[in-house]
Amino acid sequence: VQLQACGGGLVQAGGSLRLSCEASGRTFSDYAVGWFRQAPGKEREYVAAISWSGGSIDYADSVKGRFTISRDNAKNTVYLQMNSLKPEDTALYYCAAATTLGPILTGGRGGIDHWGKGTQVTVSS
Repeated sequence: VQLQACGGGLVQAGGSLRLSCEASGRTFSDYAVGWFRQAPGKEREYVAAISWSGGSIDYADSVKGRFTISRDNAKNTVYLQMNSLKPEDTALYYCAAATTLGPILTGGRGGIDHWGKGTQVTVSS
């Protein structure tokens, strides 16, 4: 599976963006997918995760209530709707796929099958 994140950009605080993680190759619906982000000078941070069926969803506390993860397996795409954006949300966002949620929920330190290229999100104050 090859993953590509897109949809990033520059937005003012309080604004919204929708990121997409588009997959090609092997059957996308076999995988749980997670979103991560990394700001300059900071460690990679887990953002959100969704199971292969969409039946299990999880969020980091820092984005809970503001971000929504969803997926459309027919389109081989996972989305991250980001509302009420804050300057501290500024980061490179990228998606990752694993056969189970576990590796994603533990921060992607191991067990991730595929990492995608990122998309930059910049939130101005």
